[in-house]
Amino acid sequence: MAAHSNRRVTLLCRPTKHLISGSDPKTYWLVGSPFLPPLTVASLLLRLSSDDLHKESEELRTLIPKGFEVIGALAYGAGADAQAAVHAARRLRKLLYGEEEGDNRPVIGAVAAGSGELKFFVSESGKSNSLEEVDSVVEEEHSEKYVWENGCLVRCELPIKLPVYYPLKNTSDVEKAFVRAIEAVVAKLRDSQAVYMLEALNKTSMDLPAPIVIRGGHLDFRADLSNIWHLAEGGDNVDVNSLPCSYFSVISKGSSAFSVENADTIQVSVLFNSLGPSSASAVPVAEYIPAQDEARLLVVDIKLDVLCYASKNLPLRHAVSRLIIPGLADQLNALQNSMLPNLLGQHPQIKPYHFSPPHVLHPITVFYELSFGETEMKQVEVRRSLHTRLGLPFDRPLLRIANALDFSKLKIGGLGSQQKGSTLLKDVHIGIPNSGVSGGSVSLVQGSYEYFHYLQDGFNDSGWGCAYRSLQTIISWFRLQNYSSIEVPSHREIQQSLVEIGDKDPSFVGTRDWIGAIELSFVLDKLLGVTCKVINVRSGAELPEKCRELALHFETQGTPIMIGGGVLAYTLLGVDYNEASGDCAFLILDPHYTGTDDLKKIVNGGWCGWKKAVDSKGKNFFLHDKFYNLLLPQRPNMV
Repeated sequence: MAAHSNRRVTLLCRPTKHLISGSDPKTYWLVGSPFLPPLTVASLLLRLSSDDLHKESEELRTLIPKGFEVIGALAYGAGADAQAAVHAARRLRKLLYGEEEGDNRPVIGAVAAGSGELKFFVSESGKSNSLEEVDSVVEEEHSEKYVWENGCLVRCELPIKLPVYYPLKNTSDVEKAFVRAIEAVVAKLRDSQAVYMLEALNKTSMDLPAPIVIRGGHLDFRADLSNIWHLAEGGDNVDVNSLPCSYFSVISKGSSAFSVENADTIQVSVLFNSLGPSSASAVPVAEYIPAQDEARLLVVDIKLDVLCYASKNLPLRHAVSRLIIPGLADQLNALQNSMLPNLLGQHPQIKPYHFSPPHVLHPITVFYELSFGETEMKQVEVRRSLHTRLGLPFDRPLLRIANALDFSKLKIGGLGSQQKGSTLLKDVHIGIPNSGVSGGSVSLVQGSYEYFHYLQDGFNDSGWGCAYRSLQTIISWFRLQNYSSIEVPSHREIQQSLVEIGDKDPSFVGTRDWIGAIELSFVLDKLLGVTCKVINVRSGAELPEKCRELALHFETQGTPIMIGGGVLAYTLLGVDYNEASGDCAFLILDPHYTGTDDLKKIVNGGWCGWKKAVDSKGKNFFLHDKFYNLLLPQRPNMV
């Protein structure tokens, strides 16, 4: 029977609400940080490889940012055993952090019954099998403030063109040459001649501290990060090597915007300086070593992007030596393992991206293969696996490239951000007058979109481009909801897509030919992998009969609808429908507008507004002698 401990476990996440469910036994890794109080759990990650702990460690090595670490395990389900959870966590820690690091810190073993009741135990040493049950478990209410008030991000981007020489007679040696080249880069990062420049990422503040330079000879690769106060001791002789991360702090501690997106961020640049100080004169020397056999040069493009978490009290030189450099080395090794199987073929384009998913307090880093696009099934399965590990839903895109943290954003006063990009009007229907339908129920588009209309960007499509503009508005919706990161296509690119799928002849590109709902569905399928439902009506008089079906679309799918056919195309943003009386109105976004992007002018002119099938003067908005096709894009039910 376990003894009782007066130590306290602090939960920054809510495991019983967000992750732990189902009837199958599971194991969750508990993630904490050496910069937080001991036994503080910041997140839970589901163990995916039940029989391969080495594979599990390789996946977690780059997924969890440096500055966070596995501090225990939670066993869920019938027969859950705290001792087994501790044993698994110890083994994983040894694989991740080495023999000494894996053993010398307390590890949490937790169990959860089917009822959701949690019990926590602590193992003080890997050399002992004794467990102490924790009496005090506290759930922190202000978790993000707890993590980010005294913490910051440290980031390093490092593009590398890696030269690999291999003999043509024995191409199998290319793998060995590649491994040696990777090892040489890692050694160079730790070399005393390496130089690291650190600066605040916030480029808009006028009162930024000056960048600093840290040389490789001043780095310490064995410092204990959990003993920050010891590392920060510098006495009265404060120099650049003892400056803490708070030197670059911009955000006020009184700020209420505590999150990954709003954290202070320190940018680290790697500079290799081969000209160190020397009292002796020397001349340049070139050494020539001839190849024994005919050889070929293979240049491998690698893009590293490491994001770490650090206490603001941590000296900057330790942030470089204990966070950034190990992070770069881990990414290099991960890329090596991914590229080796097909190095001489079309070696994969792999790039790391950082995400801040909901209910996970720390950022995560994910490698994506860019060769095939985000809708390629292998990529979908990678994301689905990550959603499973992180306890994320499977019906929304939370880990697509469009969701990645964007460090090109310009922070304003350290709070919020403003991203360079489109200046088009968004969500122009918000605040417009009501429809005039008495007792109706309003169903609207969900989320944001951009308003595309005639003559934008200096392109004259008046008289023929209304369906193209409606399609651009629909694609902007998918972009802004992070279902895709592709740019909104031009008219010519839309035409080219139709040619590529065989719907149109090559001569179609560059013409002013109209397109309709069917063509739009083809383009959405090709560019976004989005399927569409099409409603056909023989006459505009039949459109009010479809209001119930359209209301259901907006309530369940929430995407903008294109109305085509007849002689005009519109974008439908919502309906107001009284089921009892049959009275209804359609919220129309009209792409035929040719003026400037003046919101007041657009709304007052009726270019975005409610339209009744028959207005107060008896005029029909939808023509009774024309057919209409309604294109209803379906929200992708995939990660």
